[in-house]
Amino acid sequence: MTRVWPGAPAPLGATWDGEGTNFALFSEHATAVELCLFDSPESARESERIPLRERTAQVWHAYLPDVRPGQLYGYRVHGPYAPHEGHRFNPYKLLLDPYARAISGAIRWSDALYGYTIGDPEQDLAMSSVDSAGGMPKSVVIENAFSWGEDQPPRTPWSRSVIYECHVKGMTMRHPDVPDALRGTYLGLATDPIIDHLRSIGVTAVELLPVQHFAVDRFLHERGLTNYWGYNTIGFFAPDVRYSAGRGVGNQVAEFKTMVKRFHRAGLEVILDVVYNHTAEGNHLGPTLCFRGVDNAAYYRLDPDDRRYYLDTTGCGNSLNVEHSRTMQLIADSLRHWVRDMHVDGFRFDLAPTLAREGGPMNPFGKFFDVVRQDPVLSRVKLIAEPWDLGPEGYQIGRFPIGWAEWNGRYRDTVRRFWRGDPGVAELASRLAGSSDLYQPSLRPPQASVNFVTCHDGFTLQDLVSYERKHNEANGEANRDGHDDDAGRNWGHEGPSEAPHIIRMRDRMKRNFIATLAFSQGIPMLSHGDELGRTQRGNNNGYCQDSPLTWVDWSLDAGGRDMLRFVRQVFALRDENPVFRRRTFFRQHPEGDAAPELLWLRPDGGAMTSEEWDSGTHVLGMLLRGDATDEIDDRGRPVVGETVLLLLNGGGRTVRFTLPALAERGVWTELVNTARPGSRPVRDDAVSLVAHSLLLLGHRAE
Repeated sequence: MTRVWPGAPAPLGATWDGEGTNFALFSEHATAVELCLFDSPESARESERIPLRERTAQVWHAYLPDVRPGQLYGYRVHGPYAPHEGHRFNPYKLLLDPYARAISGAIRWSDALYGYTIGDPEQDLAMSSVDSAGGMPKSVVIENAFSWGEDQPPRTPWSRSVIYECHVKGMTMRHPDVPDALRGTYLGLATDPIIDHLRSIGVTAVELLPVQHFAVDRFLHERGLTNYWGYNTIGFFAPDVRYSAGRGVGNQVAEFKTMVKRFHRAGLEVILDVVYNHTAEGNHLGPTLCFRGVDNAAYYRLDPDDRRYYLDTTGCGNSLNVEHSRTMQLIADSLRHWVRDMHVDGFRFDLAPTLAREGGPMNPFGKFFDVVRQDPVLSRVKLIAEPWDLGPEGYQIGRFPIGWAEWNGRYRDTVRRFWRGDPGVAELASRLAGSSDLYQPSLRPPQASVNFVTCHDGFTLQDLVSYERKHNEANGEANRDGHDDDAGRNWGHEGPSEAPHIIRMRDRMKRNFIATLAFSQGIPMLSHGDELGRTQRGNNNGYCQDSPLTWVDWSLDAGGRDMLRFVRQVFALRDENPVFRRRTFFRQHPEGDAAPELLWLRPDGGAMTSEEWDSGTHVLGMLLRGDATDEIDDRGRPVVGETVLLLLNGGGRTVRFTLPALAERGVWTELVNTARPGSRPVRDDAVSLVAHSLLLLGHRAE
């Protein structure tokens, strides 16, 4: 019989102090709580069931002096099963600890995991009496100590950041130089071949698709598919065990920390894509895995007209109730855990407006933002919002507060339209210059804009230039899933092609997209494998495909090697020249200013006028002066860059572009030309800007 002492109500979760373990679980409406100890992850019956008799401020707690790290546990929570009142307590269902620092494995699906009787005419109104422990993973008591040594966060300034969005498993499964035993794992991602590759293309931060422990949806499991992306969290404190190389219980925690330590040693930051807007328990017909059984009415937003149902602004069945102080505490505690204990450097918040909804639209001055802004830990890390959800007024781009960056979907859409050949350059100019129209009103700098052309959700870059429609048949939804508006242009032939002229055009278009991204103000974000020509064969919704279809293929042909060299080239130029990395927006100069920081040009070399902006042209020039920087060196002196001229032609005809006359004597040199490789001096006062191409010229003093 395990000894039980009263313990303490804080911290929440299972905390090993070197002598024993304190267990603390919040439940406002429970009538009793039982702590269940297990001998193995697959156990269907607990070895011991311990009533938690102490209750302090709605927290049930006990201290077990005989429990050590590695102990498996779960909870059974008693209370009313009254769905119309918002309560779904069911002690027959084993529950994960909402604060579990590790979880033993994946769910084994069956009807037993549901709190109601499957098939009953009243569905979720009739409580199930089938025990679920056999199908549930177990929470794990962990040892939090780790040899961090001299680990320090890189703290890369926003203005110097280049983000690389990637999947832990997909990045390494096909890499020939990653050891077989480490492929698909945290340790595999942090091996030298991967780190060397990231540094070679100028990456400063990896943004990992969700690694907090998630559940595979039952409907996917029954189709033989999986939730590959991981946007279905059930354990907000636990790194997912599926990316662990070791077989020991709880090994994933130390392996995740080792990954972070290795990235930091290489100067790379780690940003987590986190999903605090909903959980894996779904709507009122979903399973009872954790929060629903611990305290449904506290953790979820419920319909005030009938609390049997959930308010859903996520499209995933439920929304976390951030208006409840304990739910807000859960999110804040989780974020602090990943920063303080796991040493991560920032977060990208999935469907972020949901976190700031307080009974209506997103409130940019709401409680969630106040909590983060005032927190001494969280206010110092990188915070990135996905600025949309599915609720009322769901698209909130530009409305997040100071200190936040945002995925700029307007940048993606504008750049795609331009290179697809749509007429007009006015909005393109705003995106190239940092999107001041979106972020200056909220007093935020260009670094509030995380610019991207592709991401995990949608076509890869290779597929964007190869397909005009999605091909998601393998997902089993009759090609109805995915974004219908995620259309690219096939440049002469839908899908793969062996025709040399089609391949050349597609390669040029990929270079156009990458160069545009590298030379825009704001924070560039690359999607994993785009620099290598990764394809998903037209599938623009690979969320359920864990296979070579979605894994990065590292076997490069000549075209892939050329693309990789190009990516390295343009991001090296970005890194070398501070004119591409302004920390403030370009100043507006009065007419007649002889030396504006930024000058927009038309093909005859003159400044754009209102008529040209409205003309539907496909051509634009962007002149950035070398002294138009706001960067300073270590001694506080201004850093002067190289004057550059960025020329873009999204139309179908070659254009003769007259070079502007500068006061400084010098020569123009081709630095980048997406229509032909190499660097060469310009010996004329004009250049030929080939159709569907980008040209970057540098002006060097004589």
